[in-house]
Amino acid sequence: MAWFDLKGKDFISTKDWTKEELDILLDVAADFKRRHYARIPLNSLDKKTYVMLFLNDSTRTRHSFETAMTQLGGHAQYVNPGNMRLTLDPNPTGKGESIKDTAEVLSRFVDGIGIRLLTRSVPEFGRATEIIQAFAKYASIPVINMMSDIWHPCQAMADLMTMKEKVGDLRGKKLVVTWAYSNQLRDWASTQEAAILAARYGMEVTVAHPPEYTFTPGVFDLGKEYAAMNGTEFREVEDFDEALKDADVVYPRVWVTMDYHMHSQEEELTIAGKYRDWQFTREKRDKLTNHAHMIHCMPIDRDSEASSDLIDDPEVSWLYDEAENRLHLQKAVLAVTMGGRF
Repeated sequence: MAWFDLKGKDFISTKDWTKEELDILLDVAADFKRRHYARIPLNSLDKKTYVMLFLNDSTRTRHSFETAMTQLGGHAQYVNPGNMRLTLDPNPTGKGESIKDTAEVLSRFVDGIGIRLLTRSVPEFGRATEIIQAFAKYASIPVINMMSDIWHPCQAMADLMTMKEKVGDLRGKKLVVTWAYSNQLRDWASTQEAAILAARYGMEVTVAHPPEYTFTPGVFDLGKEYAAMNGTEFREVEDFDEALKDADVVYPRVWVTMDYHMHSQEEELTIAGKYRDWQFTREKRDKLTNHAHMIHCMPIDRDSEASSDLIDDPEVSWLYDEAENRLHLQKAVLAVTMGGRF
């Protein structure tokens, strides 16, 4: 396979790409990162435009994608869809322009479309991902998922890139993806994608959560399928301390229940409040893990999901390296899907 074979390919979830294709992204991202620090300019996407539809706010995703396009010689348009004639209603009533018409028109103007649409902005589970898939169906240019209610491929690839940089061969290393207490209501997407991708690359993966906080139907089956291909294990446990035993990397992150759309915010917070002791602390790290390092998609809820002394310890925390790698990984995604030369 040549790198240029990926031109025009959508990036909605890592599960939609072969491992060879994902390896190409990692190789290109590593090359772009080296060039970044060598101050070698890139013009891979000279005069090309990437439109970013942000239906939800962001820090890392917005700024990393904007910067990525600038560093590749192109231009990023930040768009609030509320200022467009767009409706996400599957049956438009004339009050807005359909997804099909919007995707078709944008395909005539720009070279790629990114969409960020989270759980809290849709009425039912899975609807955000369906909307992004609808854009991909009608657009003739690549569509990139900048986080949906189920998947976050760019974040997961940056997680993987960081762990490979730090550890080298990931096969057999234990990653614990664990629900952690916070009074913030966050999506499943980052943790789900990270868990299945790590299994695909040969890590031993344990997903820990209280009974109310399982993953999307089918995600555990997919994780087990990837693990079986590598002769490893993809486990699900409901005991925080048990999960942490012998961990090499820990990912402590809150996510909402699968009944989120049927709950009030107060109900979600009441359930979460039962598990305030689900926090990654220095004591638990030293007592239970294999001197584990920590990753996190950020924003991290300090002294809730994890203690600040771990977050701020460069010998433990890879959070800022991980955040930086969003930039380099996304440059790779943009360049290969939008037909860049490098």
